[in-house]
Amino acid sequence: MKYSQPIGVIAALGIIGICFLPWIYIASIHTTVTGLYAEGTSFGKPGLLNIFFSALSLIFFLIPKVWSKRANVFIATINFAWALRNYILLAGCLAGECPEKKVGLYLLLLASLIVLLMSFFPRITIESKGEV
Repeated sequence: MKYSQPIGVIAALGIIGICFLPWIYIASIHTTVTGLYAEGTSFGKPGLLNIFFSALSLIFFLIPKVWSKRANVFIATINFAWALRNYILLAGCLAGECPEKKVGLYLLLLASLIVLLMSFFPRITIESKGEV
């Protein structure tokens, strides 16, 4: 794809921004959980690893080497798996109470999937050393 690298960079930046959006609302403790704020729960900072892998993926999108494109597939896969883990962990019902899912949780999954798909289509030129 011609625009896979810019789309991947934009989606990686989007993931970093999405980690600051509300992901779920827990009515019993009146808490809105974001990727970096989960006070009153045992979730920790679920978006911190997404931010790290998105920043690493962003760097790999910008480096025009074959090794970086191969490593980017690996990093993007881990990022998508962590986003899926966050969705399952945060959106699941616990002790009969289901949290209200916010748009940030869905956007995280979508942006992580876009980064993963764009990592499959790197734009790189390969120089030939001789005639065959």
